[in-house]
Amino acid sequence: MTALFTPYTLRSLTIPNRVWMAPMDQYSAEVSGPGAGVANDWHFAHYTARATGGAGLILVEATAVSPEGRISPADLGLWNDTQTEALRRITSFLAERGTVPGIQLGHAGRKAATERPWRGNGPVGPEEAWQTVAPSAVPYNEGHRVPTELTVEQIQEIVGQFADAARRALAAGFQVVELHGAHGYLIHQFLSPLSNRRTDRYGGSFENRTRFALEVVEAVRGVWPRELPVFFRVSATDWVTENPEDGRDGWTTGDTVRLAHELRARGVDLMDVSTGGITSGIRIPTGPGYQVQFARRIRRESGLPTAAVGLITDPRQAEKIVADGDADAVLLGRELLRDPHWPHRAAVGLGAAKRFPDQYAWAV
Repeated sequence: MTALFTPYTLRSLTIPNRVWMAPMDQYSAEVSGPGAGVANDWHFAHYTARATGGAGLILVEATAVSPEGRISPADLGLWNDTQTEALRRITSFLAERGTVPGIQLGHAGRKAATERPWRGNGPVGPEEAWQTVAPSAVPYNEGHRVPTELTVEQIQEIVGQFADAARRALAAGFQVVELHGAHGYLIHQFLSPLSNRRTDRYGGSFENRTRFALEVVEAVRGVWPRELPVFFRVSATDWVTENPEDGRDGWTTGDTVRLAHELRARGVDLMDVSTGGITSGIRIPTGPGYQVQFARRIRRESGLPTAAVGLITDPRQAEKIVADGDADAVLLGRELLRDPHWPHRAAVGLGAAKRFPDQYAWAV
């Protein structure tokens, strides 16, 4: 048995292997009307292909907790029952294949109302736009809209929206819920001093800047079953403090370790460790497995389990990450877009037990 294909248990949930699918936005829902934010045939085909391909856990793409929280107008949502019912079709198939269905819940904040990547990623035109919100009235970059600074009452409303979306996720059949606190979206915007200029109890000190994230966690953990895990995705660093040529203060790896302790105390079971995204124009030294170092440090210094992401493409590379204790699992994004059957191919290459569907097993 290889480390990569050893089952992994969190609370009462056992995931069959350590090869998991990271949330990868598809920007493919209808943008308005009764189908807005509703999973459709594209989403069904996309996710079921990766379950057939052997992923142990699939985290469905960033799913907005409100219409205003969508990254693009074509994002999935979980603010109504129609969206809940459509997702149930996907979770049922995943569970039948032995894949654990998970979902990432998020709010884009000041990075909302942007175009699909194949249309340039800039702000959408006025016919599709809406007013964005953020901790402070600071735009993502020069080309983005200036967001409206959230009031305390609006912050509490969004906390409630996360909890409501988690209830719907459970009703839809998901067994893991992940909170999106990374890549410059709303929770990350509160965490980072680059985007949070508030002077009230939600800004300034580390304790104040993490308050919103912890309130969201507590609200979701309060409605999510005790026997099922909650994940938290984080950008472990803004890549500002590490750059001696950049004099700004950003969110750091040390901050993430401190946050991990707080998350663990509030019932978070695993941290999905990424980096960056708070603002454009930051130099990031990328390379194979370049973010694994952060997953390793957080795991070792906080005791919170982690999953590693970022340019993990080779089965032996993934096996080493888990075998060496750098992370408890690997999350593949673009690699699973390129090769839905990567887990099966990795199992063959590493000599692990195969999980091919009967319909394929006779031919391989």
